Amino acid sequence: MPRTWKPNVTVAAVIERDGKFLLIEEETSDGIRLNQPAGHLDPHESLEEAVIRETLEETAHHFTPTALVGMYMSRYRSARTGELVTYLRFAFCGTVGEEQDLPLDEGILRTLWLTRDEIAACRERHRSPLLLTCVDEYLAGKRAPLALLHTHSSVYEEL
Repeated sequence: MPRTWKPNVTVAAVIERDGKFLLIEEETSDGIRLNQPAGHLDPHESLEEAVIRETLEETAHHFTPTALVGMYMSRYRSARTGELVTYLRFAFCGTVGEEQDLPLDEGILRTLWLTRDEIAACRERHRSPLLLTCVDEYLAGKRAPLALLHTHSSVYEEL
């Protein structure tokens, strides 16, 4: 029986305040890396719910998405297994409140606020090339309304 191909669905938050972007520094299998607050879509979540949850878990900030910056498909070959892995990333922009007194997710070392130039100067530390792509597209004014996304609330049976 052939293997079933299934892309990984992820969300990311592009959060800018006073010319700086909120990033996380995290431990990965490739070492310590920088990324936007991001993570996988969980079962029974909408994309908006996922980005709100991931941002809170990774930064201790409540996030309010206001627009979709972009939808991205990327592939990489796993160094561990040699398997080609596909990601579908939905990047949102929005606002955050003040940092809450909450623990950060396991593996998250700290949060930082960096300018676009500071982010570009450390590309070797990016978890994904999409980090800078999302920042640049945000700065270019790319936005789609959240109404573009729709989550059906009912479960339907396979035909």
